[in-house]
Amino acid sequence: MEGRVLEISYQKIINRNLAIMWFANFFVSGSMTMVIPFLSLYIDSMGNFSDAYVQTWSGIIFAVTFVSAFIFSPIWGKIGDRYGRKKILIMSALGIGLSVLLMGFATTVWQLFLLRFLMGVVTGFIPMSQALIAVQTPEESAGKVLGTLQTGSITGSLMGPMLGGALADSFGFSATFKWVSITIFLSAVLVFFIKEVQYKISKDERDYKQYTTRQVIKHITSKPILLIILLLSLLIQVAHFSIQPILSLFVEEIHGSANIAFFAGMVFSAAGLGNLLFSRRIGKLGDRIGYVKVLIVLLFVAGIVYFPGAFVTNIWQLIILRFLLGVTIGGLVPLRVAYIRHAAPLSMQGEVLGYNTSLRFLGNIIGPALGGFIAASFGFNAVFYVTSALLVISGAILLYTWYTTEHEHKESKFFSMLKQ
Repeated sequence: MEGRVLEISYQKIINRNLAIMWFANFFVSGSMTMVIPFLSLYIDSMGNFSDAYVQTWSGIIFAVTFVSAFIFSPIWGKIGDRYGRKKILIMSALGIGLSVLLMGFATTVWQLFLLRFLMGVVTGFIPMSQALIAVQTPEESAGKVLGTLQTGSITGSLMGPMLGGALADSFGFSATFKWVSITIFLSAVLVFFIKEVQYKISKDERDYKQYTTRQVIKHITSKPILLIILLLSLLIQVAHFSIQPILSLFVEEIHGSANIAFFAGMVFSAAGLGNLLFSRRIGKLGDRIGYVKVLIVLLFVAGIVYFPGAFVTNIWQLIILRFLLGVTIGGLVPLRVAYIRHAAPLSMQGEVLGYNTSLRFLGNIIGPALGGFIAASFGFNAVFYVTSALLVISGAILLYTWYTTEHEHKESKFFSMLKQ
Protein backbone atom coordinates (compact mmCIF):
# COMPACT_ATOMS: atom_id res chain seq x y z
CA MET A 1 0.00 0.00 0.00
CA GLU A 2 2.80 2.38 0.91
CA GLY A 3 4.50 1.67 -2.43
CA ARG A 4 1.26 2.42 -4.28
CA VAL A 5 0.86 5.76 -2.47
CA LEU A 6 4.49 6.62 -3.27
CA GLU A 7 3.92 5.79 -6.95
CA ILE A 8 0.80 8.02 -7.13
CA SER A 9 2.65 10.87 -5.42
CA TYR A 10 5.56 10.45 -7.83
CA GLN A 11 3.19 10.54 -10.84
CA LYS A 12 1.69 13.82 -9.60
CA ILE A 13 5.17 15.34 -9.41
CA ILE A 14 5.96 14.16 -12.96
CA ASN A 15 2.69 15.58 -14.34
CA ARG A 16 3.42 18.87 -12.57
CA ASN A 17 6.98 18.97 -13.93
CA LEU A 18 5.68 18.26 -17.44
CA ALA A 19 3.14 21.11 -17.21
CA ILE A 20 5.77 23.56 -15.94
CA MET A 21 8.32 22.57 -18.60
CA TRP A 22 5.65 22.84 -21.30
CA PHE A 23 5.13 26.53 -20.46
CA ALA A 24 8.86 27.14 -19.99
CA ASN A 25 9.59 25.63 -23.43
CA PHE A 26 6.75 27.70 -24.89
CA PHE A 27 8.28 30.94 -23.56
CA VAL A 28 11.89 30.08 -24.53
CA SER A 29 11.05 28.85 -28.03
CA GLY A 30 8.65 31.72 -28.69
CA SER A 31 11.10 34.31 -27.38
CA MET A 32 14.05 33.03 -29.39
CA THR A 33 12.03 32.98 -32.64
CA MET A 34 10.54 36.44 -32.03
CA VAL A 35 13.75 38.17 -33.12
CA ILE A 36 14.36 36.13 -36.29
CA PRO A 37 12.03 38.11 -38.62
CA PHE A 38 13.81 41.43 -38.03
CA LEU A 39 17.41 40.34 -37.32
CA SER A 40 18.64 41.51 -40.74
CA LEU A 41 16.65 44.76 -40.39
CA TYR A 42 18.28 45.37 -36.99
CA ILE A 43 21.73 44.94 -38.57
CA ASP A 44 20.75 47.35 -41.37
CA SER A 45 19.70 49.97 -38.80
CA MET A 46 23.19 50.01 -37.26
CA GLY A 47 24.82 51.86 -40.14
CA ASN A 48 24.79 52.82 -43.79
CA PHE A 49 25.59 49.34 -45.16
CA SER A 50 25.29 47.83 -48.61
CA ASP A 51 22.71 45.09 -49.26
CA ALA A 52 25.49 42.54 -49.74
CA TYR A 53 27.03 43.47 -46.36
CA VAL A 54 23.69 43.14 -44.54
CA GLN A 55 22.86 39.81 -46.21
CA THR A 56 26.31 38.37 -45.47
CA TRP A 57 26.33 39.39 -41.83
CA SER A 58 22.71 38.33 -41.34
CA GLY A 59 23.71 34.80 -42.35
CA ILE A 60 26.84 34.83 -40.19
CA ILE A 61 25.11 36.23 -37.11
CA PHE A 62 22.20 33.80 -37.49
CA ALA A 63 24.53 30.79 -37.87
CA VAL A 64 27.06 31.65 -35.14
CA THR A 65 24.56 30.68 -32.41
CA PHE A 66 24.36 27.17 -33.87
CA VAL A 67 28.16 26.96 -34.12
CA SER A 68 28.72 27.66 -30.42
CA ALA A 69 25.72 25.49 -29.45
CA PHE A 70 27.21 22.63 -31.51
CA ILE A 71 30.40 22.85 -29.41
CA PHE A 72 28.86 23.26 -25.96
CA SER A 73 25.69 21.09 -26.03
CA PRO A 74 27.45 17.80 -25.04
CA ILE A 75 29.36 19.62 -22.27
CA TRP A 76 26.17 20.96 -20.68
CA GLY A 77 24.55 17.54 -21.09
CA LYS A 78 27.38 15.89 -19.16
CA ILE A 79 27.29 18.53 -16.41
CA GLY A 80 23.51 18.05 -16.13
CA ASP A 81 23.93 14.28 -15.74
CA ARG A 82 26.40 14.79 -12.91
CA TYR A 83 25.10 17.80 -10.98
CA GLY A 84 21.41 18.02 -11.82
CA ARG A 85 19.49 19.26 -14.84
CA LYS A 86 17.35 21.80 -12.96
CA LYS A 87 20.43 23.94 -12.17
CA ILE A 88 21.57 23.85 -15.80
CA LEU A 89 18.08 24.80 -17.03
CA ILE A 90 18.02 27.86 -14.74
CA MET A 91 21.54 28.86 -15.86
CA SER A 92 20.58 28.38 -19.51
CA ALA A 93 17.41 30.50 -19.25
CA LEU A 94 19.25 33.27 -17.37
CA GLY A 95 22.13 33.17 -19.87
CA ILE A 96 19.82 33.32 -22.91
CA GLY A 97 17.72 36.08 -21.30
CA LEU A 98 20.80 38.17 -20.49
CA SER A 99 22.19 37.73 -24.03
CA VAL A 100 18.90 38.83 -25.61
CA LEU A 101 18.59 41.77 -23.20
CA LEU A 102 22.08 43.01 -24.10
CA MET A 103 21.28 42.67 -27.81
CA GLY A 104 18.80 45.49 -27.27
CA PHE A 105 21.75 47.74 -26.32
CA ALA A 106 24.07 46.63 -29.18
CA THR A 107 25.26 49.46 -31.41
CA THR A 108 27.61 47.59 -33.76
CA VAL A 109 27.42 44.43 -35.83
CA TRP A 110 30.38 42.94 -33.92
CA GLN A 111 28.61 43.40 -30.59
CA LEU A 112 25.56 41.60 -31.96
CA PHE A 113 27.78 38.84 -33.36
CA LEU A 114 29.47 38.31 -29.97
CA LEU A 115 26.15 38.24 -28.09
CA ARG A 116 24.67 35.71 -30.53
CA PHE A 117 27.77 33.55 -30.04
CA LEU A 118 27.41 33.76 -26.25
CA MET A 119 23.73 32.89 -26.55
CA GLY A 120 24.74 29.71 -28.38
CA VAL A 121 27.10 28.81 -25.54
CA VAL A 122 24.19 28.65 -23.08
CA THR A 123 21.55 27.49 -25.58
CA GLY A 124 20.34 24.02 -24.75
CA PHE A 125 17.29 24.75 -22.63
CA ILE A 126 14.87 22.70 -24.72
CA PRO A 127 17.02 19.53 -25.13
CA MET A 128 17.98 19.71 -21.43
CA SER A 129 14.30 19.90 -20.52
CA GLN A 130 13.73 16.82 -22.69
CA ALA A 131 16.46 15.01 -20.74
CA LEU A 132 14.96 16.07 -17.39
CA ILE A 133 11.50 14.79 -18.31
CA ALA A 134 12.83 11.67 -20.08
CA VAL A 135 14.77 10.35 -17.06
CA GLN A 136 11.68 10.76 -14.85
CA THR A 137 9.34 9.04 -17.32
CA PRO A 138 8.73 5.27 -17.43
CA GLU A 139 10.03 3.80 -20.67
CA GLU A 140 6.64 2.56 -21.87
CA SER A 141 5.16 6.10 -22.03
CA ALA A 142 8.25 8.11 -23.06
CA GLY A 143 7.09 8.79 -26.63
CA LYS A 144 3.70 10.19 -25.58
CA VAL A 145 5.18 12.34 -22.78
CA LEU A 146 8.02 13.74 -24.91
CA GLY A 147 5.60 14.37 -27.78
CA THR A 148 3.43 16.38 -25.38
CA LEU A 149 6.47 18.35 -24.19
CA GLN A 150 7.44 19.16 -27.76
CA THR A 151 4.08 20.80 -28.46
CA GLY A 152 5.14 23.56 -26.03
CA SER A 153 8.19 24.56 -28.07
CA ILE A 154 6.27 24.15 -31.35
CA THR A 155 3.45 26.41 -30.17
CA GLY A 156 6.02 29.00 -29.07
CA SER A 157 7.88 28.87 -32.39
CA LEU A 158 4.59 29.29 -34.29
CA MET A 159 3.54 32.37 -32.33
CA GLY A 160 7.01 33.88 -31.81
CA PRO A 161 7.72 35.33 -35.29
CA MET A 162 4.27 36.93 -35.55
CA LEU A 163 4.48 38.51 -32.08
CA GLY A 164 8.08 39.58 -32.68
CA GLY A 165 7.14 41.35 -35.90
CA ALA A 166 4.21 43.09 -34.21
CA LEU A 167 6.39 44.24 -31.27
CA ALA A 168 9.11 45.50 -33.62
CA ASP A 169 6.56 47.53 -35.62
CA SER A 170 5.08 48.99 -32.43
CA PHE A 171 8.12 49.60 -30.21
CA GLY A 172 11.20 49.32 -32.46
CA PHE A 173 13.91 46.69 -32.72
CA SER A 174 15.91 47.60 -29.64
CA ALA A 175 12.92 47.67 -27.30
CA THR A 176 11.67 44.33 -28.65
CA PHE A 177 14.88 42.57 -27.58
CA LYS A 178 14.38 43.93 -24.07
CA TRP A 179 10.74 42.83 -23.90
CA VAL A 180 11.61 39.39 -25.26
CA SER A 181 14.26 38.88 -22.56
CA ILE A 182 11.58 39.25 -19.87
CA THR A 183 9.70 36.14 -21.07
CA ILE A 184 12.95 34.14 -21.08
CA PHE A 185 13.70 35.24 -17.50
CA LEU A 186 10.15 34.12 -16.68
CA SER A 187 11.11 30.62 -17.87
CA ALA A 188 13.97 30.58 -15.35
CA VAL A 189 11.47 31.47 -12.62
CA LEU A 190 9.18 28.62 -13.71
CA VAL A 191 12.03 26.10 -13.49
CA PHE A 192 12.49 26.98 -9.80
CA PHE A 193 9.19 25.15 -9.17
CA ILE A 194 10.46 21.92 -10.78
CA LYS A 195 11.11 18.98 -8.45
CA GLU A 196 14.06 16.95 -9.71
CA VAL A 197 13.06 13.71 -7.98
CA GLN A 198 15.36 10.72 -7.54
CA TYR A 199 12.63 8.05 -7.55
CA LYS A 200 13.99 4.92 -9.23
CA ILE A 201 11.96 4.09 -12.34
CA SER A 202 14.43 1.36 -13.32
CA LYS A 203 15.78 -1.67 -11.45
CA ASP A 204 18.94 -1.71 -13.58
CA GLU A 205 21.83 -0.35 -11.50
CA ARG A 206 23.60 0.78 -14.70
CA ASP A 207 20.99 3.55 -14.90
CA TYR A 208 22.35 5.20 -11.75
CA LYS A 209 26.15 4.89 -11.94
CA GLN A 210 28.48 7.65 -13.15
CA TYR A 211 30.00 7.40 -16.64
CA THR A 212 33.05 9.05 -18.16
CA THR A 213 32.85 10.61 -21.63
CA ARG A 214 34.89 7.71 -22.97
CA GLN A 215 32.40 5.21 -21.54
CA VAL A 216 29.47 7.16 -23.01
CA ILE A 217 31.03 7.18 -26.49
CA LYS A 218 31.85 3.47 -26.16
CA HIS A 219 28.24 2.76 -25.24
CA ILE A 220 26.98 4.72 -28.27
CA THR A 221 29.33 3.00 -30.71
CA SER A 222 28.48 -0.44 -29.29
CA LYS A 223 24.81 0.03 -30.23
CA PRO A 224 24.48 0.39 -34.03
CA ILE A 225 20.89 1.65 -34.03
CA LEU A 226 21.62 4.30 -31.39
CA LEU A 227 24.70 5.45 -33.30
CA ILE A 228 22.78 5.67 -36.58
CA ILE A 229 19.88 7.56 -34.98
CA LEU A 230 22.33 10.14 -33.61
CA LEU A 231 24.07 10.52 -36.98
CA LEU A 232 20.72 10.76 -38.76
CA SER A 233 19.91 13.78 -36.58
CA LEU A 234 22.53 15.62 -38.66
CA LEU A 235 21.19 14.35 -41.99
CA ILE A 236 17.55 15.06 -41.11
CA GLN A 237 18.32 18.65 -40.09
CA VAL A 238 20.35 19.20 -43.27
CA ALA A 239 17.36 18.00 -45.28
CA HIS A 240 14.78 19.98 -43.32
CA PHE A 241 16.75 23.25 -43.24
CA SER A 242 17.94 23.12 -46.86
CA ILE A 243 14.68 24.70 -48.02
CA GLN A 244 14.41 27.33 -45.26
CA PRO A 245 16.53 30.17 -46.73
CA ILE A 246 14.87 30.05 -50.15
CA LEU A 247 11.27 29.14 -49.21
CA SER A 248 10.04 32.76 -49.27
CA LEU A 249 11.66 33.26 -52.69
CA PHE A 250 9.99 30.07 -53.94
CA VAL A 251 6.62 31.32 -52.65
CA GLU A 252 7.16 34.55 -54.57
CA GLU A 253 7.98 32.60 -57.75
CA ILE A 254 4.79 30.51 -57.71
CA HIS A 255 2.44 33.12 -56.21
CA GLY A 256 3.81 36.53 -57.13
CA SER A 257 4.79 39.45 -54.91
CA ALA A 258 1.25 40.31 -53.70
CA ASN A 259 1.03 39.85 -49.90
CA ILE A 260 4.25 37.85 -50.04
CA ALA A 261 5.02 38.16 -46.32
CA PHE A 262 1.56 36.89 -45.35
CA PHE A 263 1.65 33.87 -47.67
CA ALA A 264 5.27 33.03 -46.85
CA GLY A 265 4.25 33.05 -43.18
CA MET A 266 1.37 30.67 -43.95
CA VAL A 267 3.74 28.27 -45.70
CA PHE A 268 6.17 28.29 -42.76
CA SER A 269 3.35 27.92 -40.22
CA ALA A 270 1.68 25.03 -42.05
CA ALA A 271 4.56 22.69 -41.17
CA GLY A 272 4.47 23.84 -37.55
CA LEU A 273 0.72 23.24 -37.36
CA GLY A 274 1.06 19.67 -38.65
CA ASN A 275 3.85 19.14 -36.13
CA LEU A 276 1.74 20.53 -33.28
CA LEU A 277 -1.33 18.43 -34.04
CA PHE A 278 0.38 15.07 -34.49
CA SER A 279 3.67 14.93 -32.51
CA ARG A 280 1.97 13.59 -29.35
CA ARG A 281 -0.04 11.01 -31.33
CA ILE A 282 3.06 9.81 -33.17
CA GLY A 283 4.99 9.57 -29.89
CA LYS A 284 2.16 7.46 -28.45
CA LEU A 285 2.26 5.23 -31.55
CA GLY A 286 6.00 4.73 -31.02
CA ASP A 287 5.35 3.65 -27.43
CA ARG A 288 2.97 0.99 -28.71
CA ILE A 289 4.68 -0.52 -31.77
CA GLY A 290 8.33 0.57 -31.44
CA TYR A 291 10.22 3.84 -31.97
CA VAL A 292 12.54 2.60 -34.70
CA LYS A 293 9.71 1.15 -36.80
CA VAL A 294 7.78 4.44 -36.72
CA LEU A 295 10.97 6.44 -37.41
CA ILE A 296 11.69 4.38 -40.53
CA VAL A 297 8.16 4.89 -41.88
CA LEU A 298 8.23 8.64 -41.12
CA LEU A 299 11.55 9.13 -42.93
CA PHE A 300 10.29 7.41 -46.07
CA VAL A 301 6.96 9.29 -45.97
CA ALA A 302 8.76 12.64 -45.39
CA GLY A 303 10.94 11.95 -48.44
CA ILE A 304 7.86 11.13 -50.54
CA VAL A 305 6.00 14.26 -49.33
CA TYR A 306 8.98 16.53 -50.09
CA PHE A 307 9.33 15.35 -53.71
CA PRO A 308 6.07 16.83 -55.19
CA GLY A 309 7.12 20.25 -53.88
CA ALA A 310 9.20 20.59 -57.05
CA PHE A 311 6.03 20.44 -59.18
CA VAL A 312 3.59 22.71 -57.30
CA THR A 313 1.92 25.41 -59.37
CA ASN A 314 0.02 27.34 -56.69
CA ILE A 315 0.45 28.37 -53.08
CA TRP A 316 -2.26 26.08 -51.66
CA GLN A 317 -0.60 22.97 -53.02
CA LEU A 318 2.60 24.01 -51.25
CA ILE A 319 0.74 24.74 -47.98
CA ILE A 320 -0.86 21.26 -48.00
CA LEU A 321 2.49 19.59 -48.65
CA ARG A 322 4.14 21.64 -45.87
CA PHE A 323 1.38 20.58 -43.46
CA LEU A 324 1.94 16.91 -44.33
CA LEU A 325 5.68 17.44 -43.96
CA GLY A 326 5.11 18.91 -40.50
CA VAL A 327 3.20 15.77 -39.50
CA THR A 328 6.12 13.52 -40.48
CA ILE A 329 9.09 15.70 -39.50
CA GLY A 330 7.45 16.66 -36.21
CA GLY A 331 7.30 13.06 -35.04
CA LEU A 332 11.01 12.51 -35.59
CA VAL A 333 12.21 14.55 -32.57
CA PRO A 334 10.19 12.93 -29.74
CA LEU A 335 10.75 9.47 -31.21
CA ARG A 336 14.53 9.95 -31.34
CA VAL A 337 14.59 11.24 -27.76
CA ALA A 338 12.32 8.38 -26.63
CA TYR A 339 14.63 5.84 -28.29
CA ILE A 340 17.63 7.37 -26.51
CA ARG A 341 15.62 7.04 -23.28
CA HIS A 342 15.30 3.34 -24.14
CA ALA A 343 18.85 2.68 -25.36
CA ALA A 344 21.04 4.68 -22.95
CA PRO A 345 21.31 4.40 -19.14
CA LEU A 346 19.48 7.23 -17.37
CA SER A 347 22.60 8.74 -15.84
CA MET A 348 24.25 9.32 -19.25
CA GLN A 349 21.18 10.50 -21.17
CA GLY A 350 21.95 14.20 -20.77
CA GLU A 351 25.31 13.73 -22.48
CA VAL A 352 23.88 11.47 -25.21
CA LEU A 353 21.10 13.98 -25.86
CA GLY A 354 23.81 16.66 -25.90
CA TYR A 355 25.52 14.84 -28.80
CA ASN A 356 22.14 14.51 -30.50
CA THR A 357 21.50 18.24 -30.10
CA SER A 358 25.02 19.08 -31.23
CA LEU A 359 24.53 17.12 -34.46
CA ARG A 360 21.16 18.80 -35.00
CA PHE A 361 22.77 22.24 -34.66
CA LEU A 362 25.46 21.20 -37.15
CA GLY A 363 22.69 20.23 -39.56
CA ASN A 364 21.09 23.64 -39.00
CA ILE A 365 24.34 25.22 -40.20
CA ILE A 366 24.97 22.95 -43.20
CA GLY A 367 21.33 22.77 -44.41
CA PRO A 368 20.71 26.43 -45.30
CA ALA A 369 24.14 26.76 -46.93
CA LEU A 370 23.55 23.61 -49.01
CA GLY A 371 20.03 24.67 -49.98
CA GLY A 372 21.18 28.12 -51.03
CA PHE A 373 24.02 26.68 -53.12
CA ILE A 374 21.78 24.13 -54.87
CA ALA A 375 19.07 26.73 -55.58
CA ALA A 376 21.62 29.18 -56.99
CA SER A 377 23.30 26.52 -59.14
CA PHE A 378 20.39 24.35 -60.32
CA GLY A 379 17.15 26.13 -59.41
CA PHE A 380 14.52 25.79 -56.68
CA ASN A 381 13.24 22.42 -57.89
CA ALA A 382 16.63 20.78 -57.34
CA VAL A 383 16.43 21.57 -53.60
CA PHE A 384 13.26 19.48 -53.33
CA TYR A 385 14.87 16.59 -55.25
CA VAL A 386 17.97 16.57 -53.05
CA THR A 387 16.01 16.97 -49.81
CA SER A 388 13.66 14.14 -50.76
CA ALA A 389 16.63 11.90 -51.59
CA LEU A 390 18.36 12.70 -48.26
CA LEU A 391 15.26 11.71 -46.27
CA VAL A 392 14.71 8.49 -48.23
CA ILE A 393 18.41 7.60 -47.85
CA SER A 394 18.10 8.26 -44.10
CA GLY A 395 15.14 5.89 -43.92
CA ALA A 396 17.02 3.24 -45.93
CA ILE A 397 20.09 3.49 -43.67
CA LEU A 398 17.99 3.12 -40.51
CA LEU A 399 15.97 0.26 -42.04
CA TYR A 400 19.15 -1.62 -43.01
CA THR A 401 20.73 -1.09 -39.59
CA TRP A 402 17.58 -2.10 -37.73
CA TYR A 403 16.99 -5.18 -39.91
CA THR A 404 20.56 -6.49 -39.71
CA THR A 405 20.82 -5.79 -35.96
CA GLU A 406 17.49 -7.43 -35.15
CA HIS A 407 18.17 -10.35 -37.52
CA GLU A 408 21.60 -11.05 -36.04
CA HIS A 409 20.18 -10.84 -32.51
CA LYS A 410 17.37 -13.31 -33.27
CA GLU A 411 19.74 -15.62 -35.15
CA SER A 412 22.26 -15.74 -32.29
CA LYS A 413 19.43 -16.35 -29.84
CA PHE A 414 18.15 -19.21 -32.00
CA PHE A 415 21.58 -20.90 -32.19
CA SER A 416 22.13 -20.54 -28.44
CA MET A 417 18.82 -22.30 -27.87
CA LEU A 418 19.91 -25.14 -30.19
CA LYS A 419 23.17 -25.58 -28.26
CA GLN A 420 21.23 -25.93 -25.03
